[in-house]
Amino acid sequence: MSGKFAFVLSMIIFGAVGVFAKYIKLPSSEIAFWMSAIGSCFLLVIFIAKKEKITKASILPNIWPLLLSSVALCGNWIFLFQAYKETTIANAALSYYFAPVLVICLSPIILKEKLYLRKIFYVCVALVGLFFIVHSQATGVNNGQDIGIVYGLIAACFYTFVTFVNKYIRGIKEPANTILQLSLAALFLALYLYGTTGFQIMHIDIKSISLLIALGIVHAGIGFYLFFLGMSHLKGQSIAILSYIDPLTSLVISTMIIGEKMTMLQIIGAILLLGATFISEIDQKEL
Repeated sequence: MSGKFAFVLSMIIFGAVGVFAKYIKLPSSEIAFWMSAIGSCFLLVIFIAKKEKITKASILPNIWPLLLSSVALCGNWIFLFQAYKETTIANAALSYYFAPVLVICLSPIILKEKLYLRKIFYVCVALVGLFFIVHSQATGVNNGQDIGIVYGLIAACFYTFVTFVNKYIRGIKEPANTILQLSLAALFLALYLYGTTGFQIMHIDIKSISLLIALGIVHAGIGFYLFFLGMSHLKGQSIAILSYIDPLTSLVISTMIIGEKMTMLQIIGAILLLGATFISEIDQKEL
């Protein structure tokens, strides 16, 4: 499987997270815990069945990137899930997907990647498209939903941090990298929950439990495996462009399942977003 295809597939999977998380009757921090715990256990079973091993020699040189990325994953999930709960899926997507812009701007500084003018143009077009998509629904800022927008922006900062830190992890193949990061994230979140709200899973209904299992296996397990696999083969600026597939998928799914209507402005935005993503990826002249 190519890195680009793996990353695109992970973005499609992540696009459904908001629809699931919005209806799980648990605090955001506990949703993040069970998502990472279930996902890591799912991948660990596959890992053991394939008789693969994680060596101490591969972990020690990467201990700090692994720890930092795992902590950032915790923050990313907690604030993103809270954004979905506090505002609409569209508003959460608008604020969260400032992350690709941050990646584009910081890649030349952190990863020493050359910032091409065409890449800047493609990101701007994609951002305009994304703005059109959510514009007709992004009225929450004036209706008491501004805290959801803030949570989304904080989640975007954590997502950007995860993207950059993972570029410094060397010598750990997939799914070992994903298992390590999800397991560490689950550990940190368990400690956080133990010291704050505690666990409330025994008080939720079957529907929430089913959605939680789906989040853990599909989104955390399979999704993050594909995410880290794809990320290891792509440049930061390409990651930023392809990340726009996530909010578009989220909007399409929310329209089909929740019944939100797409206006003509949103359709135009979708065309701009997909067009910018497609043209950027076939334009290999400056990549």
